[in-house]
Amino acid sequence: MNWAQLGETIFMVVYTFCLVMLCVYGLHRYGLVYLFYRHRRNRPKRPEKFDQLPRVTIQLPMYNEQYVAQRVIEKTCQIDYPRELLDIQVLDDSTDDTPDICRRAVAKAKEAGFDITYIHRDNREGFKAGALANGLAAAKGEFLTVFDADFAPEPDILQRSIHYFTNPKVALVQTRWEHINRDSSLLTKSQAILLDGHFVIEQVARNRSQRFISFNGTAGTWRIKAIHEAGGWQHDTLTEDLDLSFRVQMRGWKFVYLTDLTAPAELPPEMTGFKTQQFRWTKGGAQTAMKLLPKVLMSRLPLKVKVEAFFHLTCFSLHMYMALLVVMMFPAMLLKTMPGAATSFWRIAFDMSVFLLATVSGSVFYMASQLAILRNWRATLKFLPMLMAIGIGLCVSNTKAVVEALLGRKSEFVATPKFGDTTGTACAAVTKKRRKAWLPYAEFAMGGYMVVCLVWSVARHGLCLIGTPFLTLFAFGFFYVSVLSFQEAWAKRHVPKPVAPTQSAETVEL
Repeated sequence: MNWAQLGETIFMVVYTFCLVMLCVYGLHRYGLVYLFYRHRRNRPKRPEKFDQLPRVTIQLPMYNEQYVAQRVIEKTCQIDYPRELLDIQVLDDSTDDTPDICRRAVAKAKEAGFDITYIHRDNREGFKAGALANGLAAAKGEFLTVFDADFAPEPDILQRSIHYFTNPKVALVQTRWEHINRDSSLLTKSQAILLDGHFVIEQVARNRSQRFISFNGTAGTWRIKAIHEAGGWQHDTLTEDLDLSFRVQMRGWKFVYLTDLTAPAELPPEMTGFKTQQFRWTKGGAQTAMKLLPKVLMSRLPLKVKVEAFFHLTCFSLHMYMALLVVMMFPAMLLKTMPGAATSFWRIAFDMSVFLLATVSGSVFYMASQLAILRNWRATLKFLPMLMAIGIGLCVSNTKAVVEALLGRKSEFVATPKFGDTTGTACAAVTKKRRKAWLPYAEFAMGGYMVVCLVWSVARHGLCLIGTPFLTLFAFGFFYVSVLSFQEAWAKRHVPKPVAPTQSAETVEL
């Protein structure tokens, strides 16, 4: 075997490995759908009721949330719970106009009789985890509820969730996110479906089959004792919620997930905000995997818990496999059509079969989620190509997140921008400029690369019924993500910064 043959062999081994790993994680999605349908009627038992309601601390962490800060404070004060048993903390690390807005809202709530405290830090040590830990030190409640600034909790959320803590083994009650601006744009509609897959299928399947789930960072209530026992909030990862969730469950505590109890929240209305959110979740997930996965696998937990924890904590690797496959696409196409490649037909058949298995699993996964909550899976069909395109388009940014985590590179907790009732144009104007400005260029270049692969494929094989649509979709995904990023950057430079509202669109009497 000469060097050329050795290089070709290594190349095809790596290429096949990436394909097979995509297939393995695709099969895992089928497994989650199976667990969902098997356990979907195994709802959490109706709990006994507290004879005397416990005291609850509600934390509202925020950083530069001038467009939604007042709304979340007002909505929190509407929660149907005895005022003497509520302890509200506004945990603000902001450096813009948010402190003034918060102080006014807090003062108004105090006049109405609420026990509410405004805590402002001059530094962001520990970022969100640091703010939560700082507030926890002064918490008056036995239980802790967290709402991010873009949430608008319903009045009955505590009354419908707190009684599950009559079971002394329960550490967390997590509610499902609903989406205030689901129908605002094609991007928000696609995001809603992506998140519904997690909240409707993954969380239900894992929780009701006695596997580990994660706290989603907000819209959940904790038993403070469990947080302390597990070592408290830690900020050595960007996903402090996932990190704490696994540490608590490894100590034997139970989580309750309520799919029928929802908490409305805002989806990022712009591509740069969405990419920021996905980057943080991906990098934080990789950091948490390196921190906790060895401990999980070496523990005495049941095998089914370990297996699911492995897939849960390593799902970030999909972005890297996909990015590698895209980069290797054209060389792989050349190798499969070289003279003397006797097995090229079977090789192509294998590749496409494996890839289809991986992609169809995503379609089944997301259609199942929409069928469960909207009773209409057909309406989801038209969004499936868009979901795949967005997933492909994000693989450059998310692969960067994985590589940074693997190299141990620390980065700032970049909060997802929220804009309340402002328009998309205003959103682009206020988005903070990121140092990752080169990413849209890389994404656009990947789109051009996919066009080259598409043209070559059509010239060589004609309009292939399988390869052509996928290559077209890949190109569209990269162009869509990059062009929206460029457009928002341009708008940010040319649109005047809007003035933050002095009061929310819906003023609430407290």
